[in-house]
Amino acid sequence: MATYSVNKRAVAHARRLIDAHQYVLDSDRGEAQPKAADENAFLASHSWEAYSEWHLGLTEGASEDTKARYGFVYGDFRRVHRTGLIARQYRAAEWRHKEVELAAHDLLQHRNSKASRSSGSGILPIRRQRFPFVHPGTRSITLDRFAVVRSR
Repeated sequence: MATYSVNKRAVAHARRLIDAHQYVLDSDRGEAQPKAADENAFLASHSWEAYSEWHLGLTEGASEDTKARYGFVYGDFRRVHRTGLIARQYRAAEWRHKEVELAAHDLLQHRNSKASRSSGSGILPIRRQRFPFVHPGTRSITLDRFAVVRSR
């Protein structure tokens, strides 16, 4: 199995896109993930450097300026896809590439924090509190940012 390191340029690029609100919250990952033809079209008009900015992982030992060098694509060469970041986090965890997993997680958290500060969109932080909407027969467990409801 290949080994990956985090592509710091890709992480910085994704952060810039998120800060500029260039992201898609809900997309079908199968449709949004670039196909080989999309990658080839992008490379026909962009540099390998630009191509690398869309991949969170760098394959250890692979030659520069080859597709094999880059893994864990998170967008569609135009915008960050939330489903792409979730898929990259999951896949990296599954293959035990902890650094890439954490980079994808950090980007998701960065996107969530940006959304919570903007007006009317995204995930809003929940303060420590008991929630009155808990149905009888259940109890709530209060965490710092989320409420989890369990049956008794």
